[in-house]
Amino acid sequence: MRKPRDIECWLTDMDGVLVHEEQALPGAAELIQRWVDTSKRFLVLTNNSLFTPRDLAARLKRSGLRVPQENIWTSAMATGAFLADQPGDKTAYVIGEAGLTTAVHDAGFVITESDPDFVVLGETRSLSFEAITKATRLIADGARFIVTNPDTVGPSKDGVLPAAGAVAAMITAATNRLPYVIGKPNPMMFRSAMRRIEAHSESTGMIGDRMDTDVVAGMEAGLHTVLVLTGVTTEADVATYPFRPNQILNGVHELIEQI
Repeated sequence: MRKPRDIECWLTDMDGVLVHEEQALPGAAELIQRWVDTSKRFLVLTNNSLFTPRDLAARLKRSGLRVPQENIWTSAMATGAFLADQPGDKTAYVIGEAGLTTAVHDAGFVITESDPDFVVLGETRSLSFEAITKATRLIADGARFIVTNPDTVGPSKDGVLPAAGAVAAMITAATNRLPYVIGKPNPMMFRSAMRRIEAHSESTGMIGDRMDTDVVAGMEAGLHTVLVLTGVTTEADVATYPFRPNQILNGVHELIEQI
C-alpha cells in the first residue's frame, strides 16, 4: 500500500481542505510551503469555473496562502483541455465568466452564437433567459452540450446559490439532451490535471473533503486518496459509502508530519 512519503505529486481540493470561508485552515500554508521547498509537483483543484488562475491565486493570497497561479487547476481549464482534444470545428457558444471564456480561448476556440460546434456551460452570476434560450436552440440544432461541473448549488455569504448543474438540468429538460460534465466526480478532471504536471497515477495523491466527488474520482483515477474532516464530510458519513479513502485525517496539518 502506498504511503504519503511515497507520493511524488499531489492534487488537492481547495474549499474545505485548504480554506474555509476565505480563511486558511490549520496546516494549509505549511503544507503548500513544504511542497514548494521540496519541489513537489502539485495542483490545487476546484470545480468553480468562475475565476482564472490569477484571480484564484489572489483570493488565496488574501486568505494567507501563497499558491502560484501555475499550481491551480479549475474545471474551466479541464474543460478547455477536453475541448482541445475533440474533433470538429473549434467554435463554441459559452455561458460563463472570465475563468471559462479564457480557458475556451486558450484551447484555440472561437466563441460565437452562429452555428457553434459546442455549447459550453459554466458557473455564472449574470445568467439571462436569453442565454438559456439561445443555448437550448443551439443544442436542439445539434451543438454538443458540455458542462464544466455538476454542482447544483454553490455557497455564498447569504446562503446557497443555483449552480451550473441546476442550469444544465433546465436545458436538458428543454432539449432532452444530457451534457457531458467535466468536473469532479468525473476522473477526467484528475487525469487532465496529472497531464498538466506530468504525473502518474501510481505516485499521485488526492486530498479532498467530499466522499462523493474528491474520494470517488480519485479512487477511479487510481490515486492515493486522503479524506480530511475539515469540510462537509464527517467520519460518520464515511460509513454510508461502499468505498473508503486510503486515509482519513482531521486536517492537512496531520499530513505534514507524514510527508
